[in-house]
Amino acid sequence: MLPLKIHAHLLECGTDEAGRGCLAGPVTAAAVLLPDDFEHPWLTDSKQLSEKKRSELRPIIEHQALSFAVVHVMMEEIDRLNILNASILAMHRCIDGLSKSPEFIAVDGNRFKQYENIPHECVIKGDGKYLHIAAASILAKTYRDEFMEKIHEEYPAYDWKNNKGYPTSQHREALKKHGTSPYHRKSFRLLPKQLNFNF
Repeated sequence: MLPLKIHAHLLECGTDEAGRGCLAGPVTAAAVLLPDDFEHPWLTDSKQLSEKKRSELRPIIEHQALSFAVVHVMMEEIDRLNILNASILAMHRCIDGLSKSPEFIAVDGNRFKQYENIPHECVIKGDGKYLHIAAASILAKTYRDEFMEKIHEEYPAYDWKNNKGYPTSQHREALKKHGTSPYHRKSFRLLPKQLNFNF
C-alpha cells in the first residue's frame, strides 16, 4: 500500500494532470484531499490500471474524499499559454475549487508555480508514490477520457474513443486525410514537418 501523503500531520492535497501529450482535446487536472484513514488496495498510478478499475475507483474516491475538483483547460488556452503553463493553470484552478484550503500541495511531475502562499513539493512519478496523487491521476484521466469519448461522436474520423487524442498512427492518418478539427491544438506539431499543412 502506498503512503497516503508526504506530511502525515498536514491537510495535504494531491494534484495531477492528464492529456499533456495529446494533439487534441483539453488538458485535465484534478486535486484531491483524502481523509487520513483512506486506503484502497487497487489505488496506484492510473496508467497502471485498467479502464474498468479506474472507472470503479472514481466513485470511491469521490465519495470518500474530503474534497476534490476536476478542471479542463481547453485548446485555445493551451495554444495561447503553451502546454506546460496550461497544465499548471489547470492544477491551480483545481486547488481553487477545493472546499477546504490545503496546508500543503503534492504535485505529480517536476514543474509547478507557487500557489498563493501554500508550500508545495513536486514528486516525479508521484502518482505511483502517494495515494492522494494517485487519486488525482485517476480523476483527471477518467474525466478527460469521458470528454474525448463524447467528442468522438462529433468527429469519429479521428478515433478519439480509442486514442483519446494521443498521436497514434491512426490519429495522424486521419489528420492527413481530414485536416484538423476545432478540438485540435493548433500550437502542436500535428504531423511530422514534411507533412505539415496550413491551418
